[in-house]
Amino acid sequence: LHFFNPVTQLPLVEVIRCEDTNQEALDIAFGFVKTIGKLPLECRSSPGFVVNRLLAPYMAEAMYLAKEGIPLAVIDRAAEDFGMPMGPIELIDTVGLDIAMGVSKVLGEAFDRAVPSEISNMVERKELGRKTGKGFYKWQDGKPIKNIVEPAMITQSLIDRLILPLVNEAAACLFEGVVKDDDSLDAGVIFGTGFAPFRGGPLQYARERGIDEIVNALTSLARELPNGDRFEPHPGWSNMRG
Repeated sequence: LHFFNPVTQLPLVEVIRCEDTNQEALDIAFGFVKTIGKLPLECRSSPGFVVNRLLAPYMAEAMYLAKEGIPLAVIDRAAEDFGMPMGPIELIDTVGLDIAMGVSKVLGEAFDRAVPSEISNMVERKELGRKTGKGFYKWQDGKPIKNIVEPAMITQSLIDRLILPLVNEAAACLFEGVVKDDDSLDAGVIFGTGFAPFRGGPLQYARERGIDEIVNALTSLARELPNGDRFEPHPGWSNMRG
């Protein structure tokens, strides 16, 4: 069983199915999770399962944007304007940079992704985020100190750069059978990450916006940005058309 922090607030629990897991074990796990009042999501055993796998490219893109000089508060505000409960920079600080680095290493090895050097350097300096009072932000009374953001600084392109990597990874998870269907994945991402509930989850968002439009937007970003191959549309999108 994979819980999420803070355990008292996040309702999702990933129930991991391995190749040799029998149905009785799954039934016991599902029963326990429901008994404690939480939502079970069955996942095939694979790096990052679902929630961490989807959050990794979302957080990584925030690091790319920060490197390009986009103010941290602007990056967070773009995600919040989309409907996320908090932006990726604040999320990293809240989870803890040491935890974020550990997850990044596991997924980096599995999917050939680099661990952002900023995170490694900050962990070495013991700047771990909220729990140490300093990470990407300085924290006071449990809240990050942020600069004021002008609404004009938030663009659709900025939002797409943050959200579409997460959405693309959702298509990959479905294609690979990490979860059994669209609805389960969407529910898991909403309850595990707080993904804008009114958008129905990443795959429902993609369907409402249009699969072709999502693929075209990803393709454009892949061509326009340096090292843009991280935006290459996953082949799984072809199964979702129609």
